[in-house]
Amino acid sequence: GRAALVLLLSATVSLLGGLIFGYELGIISGALLQLQTDFQLSCFEQEIVVSAVLIGALLASLAGGILIDRHGRRRAILVSNVVLLVGSLLLTLARSFTVLVIGRVTVGFAISVSSMACCIYVSEMVAAHQRGLLVSLYEAGITVGILLSYALNYIFADVEEGWRYMFGLAIAPTAMQFLSILFLPVNPVKLSSWDSDCQKGLIPLQDTEDRAAAKREPFQEKHYSFLDLFRSRDNMRRRTLVGLGLVLFQQFTGQPNVLGYASKIFHSVGFQSNSSAILASVGLGAIKVVATLVAMALADKAGRRVLLMAGCVVMAISVTTIGLTSRMALLAMARDCKAATGPNASHSLSQHPLAPLLPQSAVSPVPPVSGAVKGQAGPGFAATTSLAKVFASTQSKEVVPNPSLTQKRDLAGQSKKGTLESTGPPLSAAPWAQHTVLNWITLLSMMAFVSAFSIGFGPMTWLVLSEIYPAGIRGRAFAFCNSFNWAANLLISLSFLDLIDAIGFSWMFLLYGLMGVMAVIFIYLFVPETKGQSLEEIDQQFSRKR
Repeated sequence: GRAALVLLLSATVSLLGGLIFGYELGIISGALLQLQTDFQLSCFEQEIVVSAVLIGALLASLAGGILIDRHGRRRAILVSNVVLLVGSLLLTLARSFTVLVIGRVTVGFAISVSSMACCIYVSEMVAAHQRGLLVSLYEAGITVGILLSYALNYIFADVEEGWRYMFGLAIAPTAMQFLSILFLPVNPVKLSSWDSDCQKGLIPLQDTEDRAAAKREPFQEKHYSFLDLFRSRDNMRRRTLVGLGLVLFQQFTGQPNVLGYASKIFHSVGFQSNSSAILASVGLGAIKVVATLVAMALADKAGRRVLLMAGCVVMAISVTTIGLTSRMALLAMARDCKAATGPNASHSLSQHPLAPLLPQSAVSPVPPVSGAVKGQAGPGFAATTSLAKVFASTQSKEVVPNPSLTQKRDLAGQSKKGTLESTGPPLSAAPWAQHTVLNWITLLSMMAFVSAFSIGFGPMTWLVLSEIYPAGIRGRAFAFCNSFNWAANLLISLSFLDLIDAIGFSWMFLLYGLMGVMAVIFIYLFVPETKGQSLEEIDQQFSRKR
């Protein structure tokens, strides 16, 4: 009975941790549209509000590992819950731009620590044959959290100061996670003795000597310094290579940016109104949830290596296809953010919290936001800067093509009309109309990319990271890799438009395809299969191999 309860609570902690992470990343897409008018935010200030979470997360990646290793995984999750409650209260009660930014940094710090601690804690808590399922549950939580945030964005879009409710509602799952973990044991690594179910789950080791060593291992925990990550002791250097390789390839296959392009493709295949583009984005989110559930079911059967390689192959084919089709049907990408041209810009935006732009503008905020956020599949992939660009573009000069359009849009807002096509012709549709087949191929490729990422890199990277390091340094090692993940995400998001200017959109995607092929080779050569093995066996497997 106790084993079943521990399993249920572990699953709850994993799911709620992911849900909070996804929710906090997704909710800003709707909240910012109201914040920009309530606080009169400039373009730069909007970027700061969005990117503040990234700054908090990077700080947590640098400091969180020490907290997780020194004070234990359970305490780290409890502390992150308290910090998250403080951050959510700051955001809910914010009356100034400064408090908003402090609240966002606090939330970013909390979700980053929680993401690392949850994955490690759950991987240590459950038996080998259930680890893939339960750690992947975190990833499923993220996708559900993102979808939930879109739904609430939609509900509170027309509510006055609705952003306060959006930020405040994060308190509920945080409190639930806090209560769930209070009933879980303190140090999961030392618990294998009381749980006979866990013992049954472990695959027998080769000989009795190894088995005896594995049983003693948790109680004679080795101590490691941070620099051991780069030394040959216990083959730590290879483990670090595997961890860094996975997080960097996860980003360099284009994940933060591929979905930032979603709305353009949706408009091209006939989703001309913004509301239908929102629904299409939610549809993409639903595909992601289904794919993550498939990954959860297969993680302990097919294995991590197989899913990673299969996902990479499909991702490489998908982005290459998008690159080739865009060479045939030339597409325009939005340039970087410009300051608002006048008071009308923000005023007209405020009328349509969910559909601030005409279809002819190069990027429509809501769908790319959803896309960009959906790109974060896992504890550290917030494409927050690409989000910032998308939001910032809502105040670019394209928003106000001429005064009469602005006036019409204001009238449309006052009469609470949701659709905007009447205010001007959907200019973007014209160049696309002659490429219908190519557009559908592009759309299907994007769906394949989302599915492949959610089956492979999304959940498996964090599962493998929570398994390959010894218990004594697991927190710091995970945090070290996670900091590279956030930094790479920032680099990819910031350089995206500059690279498109330099080499062109299609070449950019062909480059992502090439990175996908390199990722497959890397996984084949360096990443071992860890399914069905206890953490001690995985540790021994790494220690022996040179």
